[in-house]
Amino acid sequence: MASIFHFKQFRIDQANCAMKVNTDGVLLAVLANFSSPAKILDVGTGTGLIALMLAQKYTSAIVHAVEIDQNAADTAKENFLNSIFSSRIVLFHSSINDHFRNNNEQYDLIISNPPFFINSLSSQNPEKSVARHTDISFFDVLLTESVRHLNQSGHLCIILPLETAALVKKMISSLKVQKEIMIYSFPESKPHRTIMVMGFETLAPVEQSLVIYDSKGVYSAVYRNLLKDYLTIF
Repeated sequence: MASIFHFKQFRIDQANCAMKVNTDGVLLAVLANFSSPAKILDVGTGTGLIALMLAQKYTSAIVHAVEIDQNAADTAKENFLNSIFSSRIVLFHSSINDHFRNNNEQYDLIISNPPFFINSLSSQNPEKSVARHTDISFFDVLLTESVRHLNQSGHLCIILPLETAALVKKMISSLKVQKEIMIYSFPESKPHRTIMVMGFETLAPVEQSLVIYDSKGVYSAVYRNLLKDYLTIF
C-alpha cells in the first residue's frame, strides 16, 4: 500500500501509522452531517483522516484530535501541519481519559472510529493492537465523558460493527440514539457496520442505510456522490 493517500484538498501520509486510511473512517466523516458545529473532538484520530475531512466540511470549525499512540500522533500532526486546515486543527497526544480529565472543553460534536474488537485476541503488531483492540471500559469513558463535554445540542457519532454496537447500546444512559445508518457492502449483503448518532434530546430514532457497491468493483451512485468532494477517483 502506498504511504501517501491523496484527497482532493489534503493528503494523508500513513507510513508510520498502524491503521491506514479505510472506508469506515471515510464514511463516518462524510455521514457526520450536523448544523455547523463550531468545536469538534475526534477521539482516536489515527492518521488524522476524520479530523481533516471534517475541517474541510465545516470551514469555520475548530477540530481537536486525540491520539494515544506516539507514532500515530506524530503522523497525524504532520498531516495536519501539511494541510490548508492546519490553523484549525489541534493534536493532543493523550489517552481519552487524560484528555477529558485535563480540560473543560465543550464540544458540538464528538466523533470516533474507535477500537472495536472487544475482548478479542490482540494483534501480533503492538501498534495495531492499540489501534484496533479495546475493552468495554473505552466505551464507558467515551459515553460518560461525552455527557460532560457535549453542548446540550451536541452529538456523539461513532461507527461500529453490529455486535459491538449492540453492547454499546446497553451502556447508553443519559444520551439517546437519534439516528442509525446501516452500512452494506452490496445490495444483497448483510450490514457490517452501523453509524450511531447520539444526543440529549429524545427523538424517534431515524434509520437509514448506505450501500457501498452496486457490484464488485462498481461503487454505488450514492457512495460516489457522498465522496465526490474528497476522493480523487470521483
